[in-house]
Amino acid sequence: MRTLLIALIGLAFAAPAGAAPAPHLSIASFDQLATPLPLPYDEQANARAVVAVAKARARARHKLLLIDLGGNWCLDCRLLAGAMDLPELRKFLAARYEIVVVDVGRFDKNLDIPAHYGITERLEGVPSVLIVDPRTDRLLNPGHTAALADARSMSPQALADWLAGWTK
Repeated sequence: MRTLLIALIGLAFAAPAGAAPAPHLSIASFDQLATPLPLPYDEQANARAVVAVAKARARARHKLLLIDLGGNWCLDCRLLAGAMDLPELRKFLAARYEIVVVDVGRFDKNLDIPAHYGITERLEGVPSVLIVDPRTDRLLNPGHTAALADARSMSPQALADWLAGWTK
């Protein structure tokens, strides 16, 4: 039973082989993040427009598109934003991703964004992270979009490793 559980946990965080290794983070715990934690989601933004601009920029710069779906009310979303603001992770991500954040309210706003990528049921949790190939507009991490929805149960390094796992 334990082996099965370990295998299932591994599948939950699965990413393609050959990914770029994440940088070693300077913190071991989310308690070490600067406070207050960021409030990254612009509740007034035109989500379609900001995603379109980020997608075009990603395509032009030969990067992946990372769409972070969440809300400022969500601790896990704010922990993700705080970790992504760490200088070593921010530099790593900026070289590989165009990142856009989309406020989904209380699962009642901007749901056309995940629907565009085939996520038409209620989001499994937030943050939900969509990794998109901007050339094909194809979701690269189907079935794994909510892997960071319980970020507080991970270490910052595990979170960084997951984000790096989709890159080359």
